[in-house]
Amino acid sequence: MYIDFLLKTIYYLNVTIQISKSLIYMKVLTKGIYYGEKKLELDNKGVIISEYDYTLPETDWHFHENPYFMYVIQGNVLDINKKQKTLCPPGSFLLHNWNDAHQNTKESSFARGFHIEFERSWFDNKKLNINLWEGSRLIENQKMHHLLWKLYLEFRNQDAYSKVSIDLLLLELCETTQSDETLESKKQPSWITPLKELLHEHTESLSLEYLSEQLGVHPVHLSRSIPKYLSTTLGDYMRQQKIKKALSYLMNPNHSLTDVAYLSGFSDQSHFIRTFKSYFNKTPKVFRSELS
Repeated sequence: MYIDFLLKTIYYLNVTIQISKSLIYMKVLTKGIYYGEKKLELDNKGVIISEYDYTLPETDWHFHENPYFMYVIQGNVLDINKKQKTLCPPGSFLLHNWNDAHQNTKESSFARGFHIEFERSWFDNKKLNINLWEGSRLIENQKMHHLLWKLYLEFRNQDAYSKVSIDLLLLELCETTQSDETLESKKQPSWITPLKELLHEHTESLSLEYLSEQLGVHPVHLSRSIPKYLSTTLGDYMRQQKIKKALSYLMNPNHSLTDVAYLSGFSDQSHFIRTFKSYFNKTPKVFRSELS
């Protein structure tokens, strides 16, 4: 029995030593440093905005010095942390806190990402609470996706007005993030996650009656609860979801605007153009030209 105890003790000591070694030698990426080839960077008074081609098939396990957002512009990336693996196709938007260890693998021949990294002093200067940001998570809030694309457009087309526009958009993005995390932390009905899955999977119009039948929730209760838990109306949420898809397709020059409209779930191109312009104050054609 003593020998068994001794062997178990040695085993657990070895495991502890291996874990300690992995923590000691884990890479910490300092401000503005990412795996891959940097294409463009902007240092905006405590916020580093950058665009990278992801060239490595697999990164090391690592931490980042600062919290940051990552948006997959093109290709597929697998994000791995201590809790889960998340496949990130184009249009995936992730938040990584500074103390979150993770690893990435490239799941396509080409992949590119956009980063917004915050020095922690920036939160103090803006009187924002960094402690509300925890761990790593995929962001589904459609409004935040649209804000991020507006930021990306200003980042790519820097002119005399870009810096002030970026400052305002960053504040709005962070305030929306913190509101979103506060909402997520509240207890939500069990049908909210299946509802989001239905809305993300289907690009066609879904009736309240159909959703009620699928979720087993009375239509009246759904109509009253959806604005509370989605922070917008059902119709606007679905339009935002289509626009989110369209933004990723617009990055691919092989897709015509007609292709983008139908791939995103719009019934025709004119409807797509009207809806897109209502969110970005410019047509998809102009938006695409400004990205080139």
